[in-house]
Amino acid sequence: MKTFRENLRDELDFQGLTVKELSARTGILKCSLDNYLGVRASIPPADVAVKIARALNVSVEYLVTGQQENPVKCVNYIEKNNQISDEFKEIPDKFKIIINELIKETAVLVKR
Repeated sequence: MKTFRENLRDELDFQGLTVKELSARTGILKCSLDNYLGVRASIPPADVAVKIARALNVSVEYLVTGQQENPVKCVNYIEKNNQISDEFKEIPDKFKIIINELIKETAVLVKR
């Protein structure tokens, strides 16, 4: 079973977040987060673990055990977005205009 430190590090890496970004999201000092991720790997109090879990959109159980009662399949949206962006760059400009218009029309229909 992985430790809190390992699970937290894995989740930060998975989401492409830095400790500084997590600090900004949670209001927890970066040095405190560094302590949870460091060699000594101190475990945060429950209220701090909840803040971290909420900021990462995972459960505290996942951070502590690496498992969730009801696992949710997550998609790394940043990675997927970058992939789509790269693929879009390869499309000729005349088709990009058509695609953009289709996206706008679809957005209007979805709002209704």
